Amino acid sequence: MPAGPRAARGDKGRVVLVDKISLKNFRCFREVNDVPLAPLTLLVGENSTGKTSFMAMLRALWNMAYRRQDPDFKEEPYDLGSFDEIAHHRGGRGGEVDTFEIGCEIVDKTGQHVLRLVISFEERGTAPHIMKKCLSNKDNTAWIKYTFGKEKKWKLHFGTTKGIWEMKPKSDLVFFSTDEIPIPSTWDILNHWREAEKAGQNFLKLIPIRGSRNVGPPDWDLIEAIGKAELRLLHRSARPYASAPVRSKPHRTYDPSRFMRDPEGNYIPMYLASTHYRDRAQWERLKGDLEVFGRESGLFDEISIKRLGKQESEPFQIQVRKFRNRAKGPLRNLIDVGYGVSQALPIITELLSDDIPPMILLQQPEVHLHPSAQAALGSLFCRIAKPEHRLVIETHSDHLLDRVRMDVRDGVGNLKPKDVSILFFEKQDLDTQIHPIRVDEKGNVLDAPPSYRRFFMEETNRSIFGKKRVAR
Repeated sequence: MPAGPRAARGDKGRVVLVDKISLKNFRCFREVNDVPLAPLTLLVGENSTGKTSFMAMLRALWNMAYRRQDPDFKEEPYDLGSFDEIAHHRGGRGGEVDTFEIGCEIVDKTGQHVLRLVISFEERGTAPHIMKKCLSNKDNTAWIKYTFGKEKKWKLHFGTTKGIWEMKPKSDLVFFSTDEIPIPSTWDILNHWREAEKAGQNFLKLIPIRGSRNVGPPDWDLIEAIGKAELRLLHRSARPYASAPVRSKPHRTYDPSRFMRDPEGNYIPMYLASTHYRDRAQWERLKGDLEVFGRESGLFDEISIKRLGKQESEPFQIQVRKFRNRAKGPLRNLIDVGYGVSQALPIITELLSDDIPPMILLQQPEVHLHPSAQAALGSLFCRIAKPEHRLVIETHSDHLLDRVRMDVRDGVGNLKPKDVSILFFEKQDLDTQIHPIRVDEKGNVLDAPPSYRRFFMEETNRSIFGKKRVAR
Protein backbone atom coordinates (compact mmCIF):
# COMPACT_ATOMS: atom_id res chain seq x y z
CA MET A 1 0.00 0.00 0.00
CA PRO A 2 1.37 3.48 -0.79
CA ALA A 3 2.50 5.64 2.06
CA GLY A 4 -0.45 7.49 3.57
CA PRO A 5 -0.77 11.27 3.86
CA ARG A 6 0.87 13.13 6.68
CA ALA A 7 -1.86 12.96 9.28
CA ALA A 8 0.03 14.94 11.93
CA ARG A 9 0.81 17.92 9.72
CA GLY A 10 -0.23 21.36 10.93
CA ASP A 11 -0.33 20.59 14.67
CA LYS A 12 0.69 23.72 16.54
CA GLY A 13 -0.28 22.69 20.03
CA ARG A 14 -3.95 23.48 19.59
CA VAL A 15 -6.46 21.91 21.94
CA VAL A 16 -9.65 19.99 21.54
CA LEU A 17 -12.73 22.11 22.13
CA VAL A 18 -15.49 19.68 23.04
CA ASP A 19 -15.80 16.15 24.28
CA LYS A 20 -19.01 14.93 25.90
CA ILE A 21 -22.16 16.68 24.65
CA SER A 22 -25.43 17.31 26.50
CA LEU A 23 -28.62 18.71 24.99
CA LYS A 24 -31.93 19.74 26.50
CA ASN A 25 -34.96 20.88 24.48
CA PHE A 26 -32.78 21.49 21.41
CA ARG A 27 -34.51 20.68 18.10
CA CYS A 28 -35.60 17.02 18.18
CA PHE A 29 -33.60 16.27 21.35
CA ARG A 30 -35.67 16.49 24.50
CA GLU A 31 -32.78 15.48 26.74
CA VAL A 32 -29.55 13.64 25.99
CA ASN A 33 -26.54 13.52 28.31
CA ASP A 34 -22.82 12.91 27.92
CA VAL A 35 -22.75 11.89 24.26
CA PRO A 36 -19.07 11.06 23.62
CA LEU A 37 -17.03 12.55 20.81
CA ALA A 38 -13.74 11.05 19.64
CA PRO A 39 -11.01 11.93 17.15
CA LEU A 40 -13.26 10.22 14.57
CA THR A 41 -17.00 10.49 15.27
CA LEU A 42 -19.48 8.98 12.81
CA LEU A 43 -23.13 10.07 12.86
CA VAL A 44 -25.53 7.51 11.41
CA GLY A 45 -29.28 7.08 11.34
CA GLU A 46 -32.33 7.59 9.18
CA ASN A 47 -33.13 10.90 7.52
CA SER A 48 -34.54 13.70 9.71
CA THR A 49 -33.22 12.29 12.98
CA GLY A 50 -31.17 15.37 13.93
CA LYS A 51 -27.67 14.59 12.63
CA THR A 52 -27.29 17.93 10.86
CA SER A 53 -28.72 19.76 13.89
CA PHE A 54 -26.09 18.04 16.02
CA MET A 55 -23.31 19.29 13.75
CA ALA A 56 -24.73 22.81 13.77
CA MET A 57 -24.74 22.69 17.55
CA LEU A 58 -21.04 21.73 17.61
CA ARG A 59 -20.13 24.79 15.57
CA ALA A 60 -22.38 26.96 17.75
CA LEU A 61 -20.41 25.78 20.79
CA TRP A 62 -17.24 27.01 19.11
CA ASN A 63 -18.81 30.41 18.47
CA MET A 64 -19.86 30.79 22.07
CA ALA A 65 -16.59 29.54 23.56
CA TYR A 66 -14.22 31.45 21.30
CA ARG A 67 -16.19 34.52 20.26
CA ARG A 68 -18.06 34.82 23.56
CA GLN A 69 -21.22 35.97 21.83
CA ASP A 70 -24.53 34.68 20.49
CA PRO A 71 -24.02 32.10 17.73
CA ASP A 72 -25.64 32.35 14.32
CA PHE A 73 -27.85 29.29 13.92
CA LYS A 74 -28.59 30.30 10.31
CA GLU A 75 -25.01 30.42 9.09
CA GLU A 76 -24.28 28.20 6.08
CA PRO A 77 -24.32 25.30 5.59
CA TYR A 78 -26.79 25.00 8.48
CA ASP A 79 -30.03 26.94 8.76
CA LEU A 80 -31.90 25.92 11.89
CA GLY A 81 -34.37 28.80 11.65
CA SER A 82 -35.77 31.00 14.43
CA PHE A 83 -36.14 30.20 18.13
CA ASP A 84 -39.49 28.47 17.60
CA GLU A 85 -37.88 26.13 15.07
CA ILE A 86 -34.87 25.37 17.26
CA ALA A 87 -36.58 24.86 20.62
CA HIS A 88 -38.01 21.38 21.14
CA HIS A 89 -41.77 20.92 20.79
CA ARG A 90 -43.26 18.26 23.04
CA GLY A 91 -46.52 18.03 21.15
CA GLY A 92 -50.05 19.18 21.92
CA ARG A 93 -51.15 22.44 23.46
CA GLY A 94 -48.47 24.04 25.58
CA GLY A 95 -45.81 21.91 23.95
CA GLU A 96 -43.51 24.84 23.28
CA VAL A 97 -40.58 25.32 25.66
CA ASP A 98 -39.23 28.70 26.81
CA THR A 99 -35.54 27.79 26.83
CA PHE A 100 -33.12 25.25 25.43
CA GLU A 101 -29.69 24.21 26.64
CA ILE A 102 -26.48 22.84 25.16
CA GLY A 103 -23.38 21.80 27.04
CA CYS A 104 -20.06 20.02 26.70
CA GLU A 105 -16.93 18.98 28.48
CA ILE A 106 -13.75 20.74 27.39
CA VAL A 107 -10.56 18.70 27.37
CA ASP A 108 -6.90 19.31 26.60
CA LYS A 109 -4.86 17.45 23.98
CA THR A 110 -4.31 14.47 26.27
CA GLY A 111 -8.07 14.07 26.79
CA GLN A 112 -7.95 15.27 30.40
CA HIS A 113 -11.09 17.04 31.61
CA VAL A 114 -10.58 20.74 32.23
CA LEU A 115 -13.95 22.49 32.14
CA ARG A 116 -17.67 21.92 31.84
CA LEU A 117 -19.56 24.48 29.73
CA VAL A 118 -23.38 24.78 29.80
CA ILE A 119 -25.26 27.50 27.91
CA SER A 120 -28.99 28.26 28.09
CA PHE A 121 -30.94 30.18 25.45
CA GLU A 122 -34.17 32.15 25.48
CA GLU A 123 -36.17 33.89 22.77
CA ARG A 124 -35.69 37.59 22.08
CA GLY A 125 -37.61 38.80 19.08
CA THR A 126 -37.55 35.64 16.98
CA ALA A 127 -33.92 34.65 17.53
CA PRO A 128 -32.28 32.59 20.28
CA HIS A 129 -30.04 34.57 22.61
CA ILE A 130 -27.78 33.38 25.41
CA MET A 131 -29.55 33.60 28.75
CA LYS A 132 -26.98 31.89 30.99
CA LYS A 133 -23.45 30.60 30.59
CA CYS A 134 -21.90 28.43 33.28
CA LEU A 135 -18.32 27.13 33.57
CA SER A 136 -17.45 24.55 36.22
CA ASN A 137 -14.52 22.32 37.14
CA LYS A 138 -14.39 18.53 36.91
CA ASP A 139 -15.90 17.67 40.29
CA ASN A 140 -18.27 20.68 40.28
CA THR A 141 -16.72 22.11 43.46
CA ALA A 142 -16.42 25.53 41.81
CA TRP A 143 -18.35 27.33 39.10
CA ILE A 144 -18.71 30.69 37.35
CA LYS A 145 -22.01 31.81 35.83
CA TYR A 146 -22.92 34.69 33.56
CA THR A 147 -26.57 35.80 33.42
CA PHE A 148 -27.51 37.98 30.46
CA GLY A 149 -30.27 40.54 30.41
CA LYS A 150 -31.58 42.79 27.69
CA GLU A 151 -29.52 45.47 25.97
CA LYS A 152 -26.32 43.43 26.43
CA LYS A 153 -26.35 43.79 30.24
CA TRP A 154 -24.92 40.87 32.19
CA LYS A 155 -24.14 39.72 35.73
CA LEU A 156 -21.39 37.49 37.07
CA HIS A 157 -21.81 35.01 39.93
CA PHE A 158 -19.37 32.42 41.17
CA GLY A 159 -19.55 29.78 43.84
CA THR A 160 -17.85 26.94 45.68
CA THR A 161 -18.99 24.54 48.38
CA LYS A 162 -18.40 27.43 50.85
CA GLY A 163 -20.73 29.99 49.28
CA ILE A 164 -22.02 31.99 46.33
CA TRP A 165 -20.94 35.53 45.48
CA GLU A 166 -21.98 38.17 42.96
CA MET A 167 -19.58 40.63 41.34
CA LYS A 168 -21.19 44.04 40.78
CA PRO A 169 -20.03 47.51 39.76
CA LYS A 170 -19.66 50.03 42.60
CA SER A 171 -20.99 52.87 40.48
CA ASP A 172 -23.69 53.14 37.84
CA LEU A 173 -21.33 51.59 35.32
CA VAL A 174 -23.14 48.82 33.47
CA PHE A 175 -21.53 45.58 32.41
CA PHE A 176 -22.20 45.43 28.71
CA SER A 177 -20.98 43.98 25.45
CA THR A 178 -21.63 44.55 21.77
CA ASP A 179 -20.80 42.69 18.61
CA GLU A 180 -17.59 44.76 18.47
CA ILE A 181 -16.89 44.51 22.23
CA PRO A 182 -17.43 40.90 23.34
CA ILE A 183 -17.84 39.79 26.91
CA PRO A 184 -14.40 39.88 28.57
CA SER A 185 -12.89 36.57 29.57
CA THR A 186 -13.48 35.45 33.14
CA TRP A 187 -9.76 35.67 33.82
CA ASP A 188 -9.68 39.30 32.64
CA ILE A 189 -12.43 40.16 35.14
CA LEU A 190 -10.95 38.21 38.07
CA ASN A 191 -7.43 39.44 37.45
CA HIS A 192 -8.60 43.04 37.15
CA TRP A 193 -10.56 42.77 40.39
CA ARG A 194 -7.61 41.34 42.33
CA GLU A 195 -5.06 43.85 41.02
CA ALA A 196 -7.36 46.84 41.40
CA GLU A 197 -8.40 45.73 44.89
CA LYS A 198 -4.77 45.81 45.97
CA ALA A 199 -4.46 49.36 44.66
CA GLY A 200 -7.74 50.45 46.23
CA GLN A 201 -9.11 51.52 42.86
CA ASN A 202 -11.56 48.78 42.10
CA PHE A 203 -14.93 49.74 40.62
CA LEU A 204 -16.20 46.20 41.28
CA LYS A 205 -17.37 44.72 44.56
CA LEU A 206 -18.18 41.23 45.80
CA ILE A 207 -21.58 40.66 47.37
CA PRO A 208 -22.15 37.43 49.32
CA ILE A 209 -25.35 35.68 48.24
CA ARG A 210 -25.17 32.53 50.35
CA GLY A 211 -22.74 30.95 52.78
CA SER A 212 -19.42 32.55 53.67
CA ARG A 213 -19.18 36.34 53.44
CA ASN A 214 -15.56 36.28 52.33
CA VAL A 215 -13.79 34.36 49.59
CA GLY A 216 -10.91 32.50 51.23
CA PRO A 217 -7.69 31.56 49.41
CA PRO A 218 -8.71 27.93 48.70
CA ASP A 219 -12.01 29.01 47.15
CA TRP A 220 -10.44 31.87 45.24
CA ASP A 221 -7.82 29.47 43.87
CA LEU A 222 -10.57 27.19 42.55
CA ILE A 223 -12.34 30.10 40.86
CA GLU A 224 -9.10 31.43 39.38
CA ALA A 225 -8.27 27.95 38.05
CA ILE A 226 -11.50 28.02 36.02
CA GLY A 227 -10.67 31.47 34.67
CA LYS A 228 -7.14 30.40 33.70
CA ALA A 229 -8.42 27.23 32.04
CA GLU A 230 -10.98 29.21 30.04
CA LEU A 231 -8.30 31.65 28.91
CA ARG A 232 -5.88 28.88 27.98
CA LEU A 233 -8.31 26.60 26.19
CA LEU A 234 -11.16 28.61 24.79
CA HIS A 235 -9.46 31.43 22.95
CA ARG A 236 -6.76 29.77 20.86
CA SER A 237 -8.25 27.71 18.08
CA ALA A 238 -8.98 27.98 14.38
CA ARG A 239 -12.62 27.96 13.34
CA PRO A 240 -14.12 24.53 12.53
CA TYR A 241 -14.68 23.83 8.86
CA ALA A 242 -18.20 22.70 7.95
CA SER A 243 -18.96 21.26 4.52
CA ALA A 244 -22.27 21.22 2.71
CA PRO A 245 -23.78 17.86 1.64
CA VAL A 246 -23.39 18.84 -2.04
CA ARG A 247 -20.20 20.54 -3.16
CA SER A 248 -19.65 23.09 -5.95
CA LYS A 249 -20.06 22.19 -9.62
CA PRO A 250 -16.87 21.89 -11.65
CA HIS A 251 -16.02 24.53 -14.27
CA ARG A 252 -14.03 24.13 -17.46
CA THR A 253 -12.04 27.27 -16.76
CA TYR A 254 -11.42 29.22 -13.55
CA ASP A 255 -10.51 32.87 -13.14
CA PRO A 256 -8.05 33.55 -10.29
CA SER A 257 -9.52 35.42 -7.34
CA ARG A 258 -9.20 35.67 -3.57
CA PHE A 259 -10.29 32.50 -1.86
CA MET A 260 -12.05 32.05 1.46
CA ARG A 261 -13.29 28.79 2.94
CA ASP A 262 -16.92 28.09 2.08
CA PRO A 263 -19.13 25.04 2.74
CA GLU A 264 -19.49 24.11 -0.96
CA GLY A 265 -15.75 24.15 -1.65
CA ASN A 266 -15.88 26.93 -4.27
CA TYR A 267 -12.51 28.14 -2.98
CA ILE A 268 -10.66 24.86 -3.64
CA PRO A 269 -9.67 25.50 -7.32
CA MET A 270 -8.19 28.89 -6.35
CA TYR A 271 -6.44 27.33 -3.35
CA LEU A 272 -4.89 24.63 -5.53
CA ALA A 273 -3.81 27.10 -8.21
CA SER A 274 -2.37 29.56 -5.68
CA THR A 275 -0.38 26.77 -4.01
CA HIS A 276 0.84 25.57 -7.43
CA TYR A 277 2.03 29.06 -8.44
CA ARG A 278 3.45 30.35 -5.16
CA ASP A 279 4.85 27.42 -3.20
CA ARG A 280 6.11 24.60 -5.36
CA ALA A 281 7.34 22.52 -2.42
CA GLN A 282 3.95 22.69 -0.70
CA TRP A 283 2.23 21.96 -4.03
CA GLU A 284 4.31 18.84 -4.60
CA ARG A 285 3.46 17.58 -1.12
CA LEU A 286 -0.24 18.27 -1.55
CA LYS A 287 -0.30 16.90 -5.10
CA GLY A 288 1.40 13.70 -3.91
CA ASP A 289 -1.12 13.20 -1.09
CA LEU A 290 -4.08 13.89 -3.38
CA GLU A 291 -2.77 11.35 -5.89
CA VAL A 292 -2.30 8.72 -3.16
CA PHE A 293 -5.99 9.02 -2.33
CA GLY A 294 -6.92 9.24 -6.01
CA ARG A 295 -5.25 5.89 -6.68
CA GLU A 296 -6.61 4.20 -3.54
CA SER A 297 -10.15 5.33 -4.39
CA GLY A 298 -9.91 4.65 -8.12
CA LEU A 299 -10.93 8.23 -8.93
CA PHE A 300 -7.72 9.45 -10.61
CA ASP A 301 -3.99 8.83 -10.73
CA GLU A 302 -2.66 12.31 -11.45
CA ILE A 303 -3.85 15.88 -10.88
CA SER A 304 -2.39 19.03 -12.40
CA ILE A 305 -3.01 22.74 -12.93
CA LYS A 306 -2.96 23.97 -16.53
CA ARG A 307 -2.20 27.66 -16.91
CA LEU A 308 -3.88 29.28 -19.92
CA GLY A 309 -1.50 32.23 -20.06
CA LYS A 310 1.87 33.36 -18.83
CA GLN A 311 0.62 35.39 -15.87
CA GLU A 312 -0.72 34.13 -12.57
CA SER A 313 -3.74 36.40 -13.03
CA GLU A 314 -4.85 34.59 -16.20
CA PRO A 315 -7.41 31.72 -16.28
CA PHE A 316 -6.47 28.14 -15.46
CA GLN A 317 -7.92 24.63 -15.61
CA ILE A 318 -7.80 21.65 -13.27
CA GLN A 319 -6.99 18.41 -15.03
CA VAL A 320 -6.82 14.80 -13.90
CA ARG A 321 -5.44 11.69 -15.50
CA LYS A 322 -6.47 8.05 -15.10
CA PHE A 323 -3.91 5.37 -15.89
CA ARG A 324 -5.00 2.33 -17.92
CA ASN A 325 -2.88 -0.66 -16.99
CA ARG A 326 0.65 0.56 -17.74
CA ALA A 327 -0.42 3.23 -20.20
CA LYS A 328 -1.11 6.77 -19.11
CA GLY A 329 -4.48 8.02 -20.19
CA PRO A 330 -4.92 11.59 -21.45
CA LEU A 331 -5.20 14.55 -19.11
CA ARG A 332 -8.88 15.47 -18.89
CA ASN A 333 -10.60 18.59 -17.66
CA LEU A 334 -12.27 18.23 -14.26
CA ILE A 335 -15.65 18.84 -15.88
CA ASP A 336 -15.15 15.93 -18.30
CA VAL A 337 -14.63 13.19 -15.72
CA GLY A 338 -17.06 11.57 -13.29
CA TYR A 339 -18.95 13.92 -10.99
CA GLY A 340 -17.56 12.07 -7.99
CA VAL A 341 -14.09 13.54 -8.56
CA SER A 342 -15.26 17.15 -8.27
CA GLN A 343 -17.46 16.28 -5.26
CA ALA A 344 -14.63 14.54 -3.39
CA LEU A 345 -11.89 17.05 -4.25
CA PRO A 346 -12.98 19.81 -1.79
CA ILE A 347 -13.14 17.35 1.09
CA ILE A 348 -9.84 15.57 0.50
CA THR A 349 -8.04 18.87 -0.19
CA GLU A 350 -9.33 20.31 3.09
CA LEU A 351 -8.17 17.21 4.96
CA LEU A 352 -4.73 17.14 3.34
CA SER A 353 -3.94 20.87 3.41
CA ASP A 354 -1.18 22.25 5.62
CA ASP A 355 -3.61 24.36 7.67
CA ILE A 356 -6.19 21.71 8.56
CA PRO A 357 -8.46 23.11 11.32
CA PRO A 358 -8.81 21.32 14.68
CA MET A 359 -12.39 20.24 13.90
CA ILE A 360 -13.96 19.34 10.55
CA LEU A 361 -17.70 18.71 10.15
CA LEU A 362 -18.60 16.76 7.01
CA GLN A 363 -22.09 16.02 5.69
CA GLN A 364 -22.36 12.92 3.52
CA PRO A 365 -18.83 12.99 2.08
CA GLU A 366 -19.66 9.84 0.07
CA VAL A 367 -22.08 11.67 -2.26
CA HIS A 368 -21.57 10.57 -5.91
CA LEU A 369 -18.79 8.12 -4.98
CA HIS A 370 -18.84 4.43 -5.89
CA PRO A 371 -18.47 1.88 -3.03
CA SER A 372 -14.68 1.42 -3.27
CA ALA A 373 -14.17 5.20 -3.19
CA GLN A 374 -16.50 5.44 -0.17
CA ALA A 375 -14.38 2.83 1.57
CA ALA A 376 -11.19 4.73 0.66
CA LEU A 377 -12.65 7.80 2.35
CA GLY A 378 -13.01 5.75 5.52
CA SER A 379 -9.29 4.92 5.40
CA LEU A 380 -8.40 8.57 4.82
CA PHE A 381 -10.45 9.57 7.86
CA CYS A 382 -8.61 6.97 9.94
CA ARG A 383 -5.24 8.41 8.91
CA ILE A 384 -6.19 12.05 9.48
CA ALA A 385 -8.17 11.81 12.73
CA LYS A 386 -6.18 12.68 15.85
CA PRO A 387 -7.00 14.31 19.19
CA GLU A 388 -5.91 17.66 17.75
CA HIS A 389 -7.66 17.06 14.39
CA ARG A 390 -11.18 15.84 15.11
CA LEU A 391 -13.49 14.69 12.34
CA VAL A 392 -17.28 14.54 12.75
CA ILE A 393 -18.81 12.71 9.79
CA GLU A 394 -22.50 12.36 8.94
CA THR A 395 -22.78 9.35 6.66
CA HIS A 396 -25.24 6.86 5.18
CA SER A 397 -22.48 4.64 3.76
CA ASP A 398 -22.03 1.19 5.25
CA HIS A 399 -18.94 0.83 2.98
CA LEU A 400 -17.31 3.77 4.76
CA LEU A 401 -18.27 2.46 8.20
CA ASP A 402 -17.04 -1.04 7.45
CA ARG A 403 -13.68 0.29 6.25
CA VAL A 404 -13.28 2.30 9.45
CA ARG A 405 -13.98 -0.80 11.54
CA MET A 406 -11.51 -2.88 9.54
CA ASP A 407 -8.80 -0.20 9.66
CA VAL A 408 -9.18 -0.02 13.44
CA ARG A 409 -8.77 -3.79 13.52
CA ASP A 410 -5.70 -3.61 11.26
CA GLY A 411 -4.11 -0.62 13.00
CA VAL A 412 -4.23 1.67 9.96
CA GLY A 413 -3.22 5.22 10.89
CA ASN A 414 -2.57 4.14 14.51
CA LEU A 415 -6.25 4.73 15.31
CA LYS A 416 -7.27 2.85 18.46
CA PRO A 417 -10.79 1.62 19.30
CA LYS A 418 -11.17 4.44 21.84
CA ASP A 419 -10.50 6.95 19.04
CA VAL A 420 -13.72 6.03 17.19
CA SER A 421 -17.25 6.90 18.29
CA ILE A 422 -20.32 5.84 16.30
CA LEU A 423 -23.44 7.79 17.26
CA PHE A 424 -26.69 6.18 16.13
CA PHE A 425 -29.63 8.62 15.93
CA GLU A 426 -33.00 6.93 16.46
CA LYS A 427 -36.39 8.64 16.26
CA GLN A 428 -38.77 7.83 19.11
CA ASP A 429 -42.11 9.62 18.72
CA LEU A 430 -41.30 13.36 18.84
CA ASP A 431 -37.82 12.85 20.31
CA THR A 432 -34.51 11.52 19.03
CA GLN A 433 -32.30 9.30 21.13
CA ILE A 434 -28.55 9.12 20.50
CA HIS A 435 -27.00 5.70 21.10
CA PRO A 436 -23.19 5.76 21.55
CA ILE A 437 -21.62 2.70 19.91
CA ARG A 438 -18.02 1.58 20.39
CA VAL A 439 -15.66 -0.45 18.22
CA ASP A 440 -13.37 -3.09 19.72
CA GLU A 441 -9.86 -4.11 18.65
CA LYS A 442 -11.33 -6.70 16.26
CA GLY A 443 -13.53 -4.17 14.51
CA ASN A 444 -16.76 -5.39 16.11
CA VAL A 445 -19.42 -2.89 17.17
CA LEU A 446 -20.29 -2.87 20.86
CA ASP A 447 -23.35 -1.55 22.72
CA ALA A 448 -25.39 -1.30 19.50
CA PRO A 449 -29.18 -1.33 20.03
CA PRO A 450 -31.25 -3.80 17.98
CA SER A 451 -32.46 -0.95 15.78
CA TYR A 452 -28.88 -0.24 14.66
CA ARG A 453 -28.39 -3.79 13.47
CA ARG A 454 -31.70 -3.65 11.62
CA PHE A 455 -30.66 -0.33 10.08
CA PHE A 456 -27.54 -1.78 8.49
CA MET A 457 -28.07 -5.55 8.40
CA GLU A 458 -31.63 -6.11 7.18
CA GLU A 459 -30.83 -5.97 3.46
CA THR A 460 -27.60 -7.94 3.93
CA ASN A 461 -29.46 -10.70 5.76
CA ARG A 462 -32.08 -10.80 3.02
CA SER A 463 -29.43 -11.26 0.35
CA ILE A 464 -27.43 -13.88 2.28
CA PHE A 465 -30.11 -15.83 4.08
CA GLY A 466 -33.18 -15.07 1.98
CA LYS A 467 -35.05 -13.64 4.94
CA LYS A 468 -38.17 -11.65 4.15
CA ARG A 469 -38.33 -8.01 5.02
CA VAL A 470 -40.35 -7.26 8.12
CA ALA A 471 -42.36 -4.04 8.16
CA ARG A 472 -41.39 -1.67 10.96
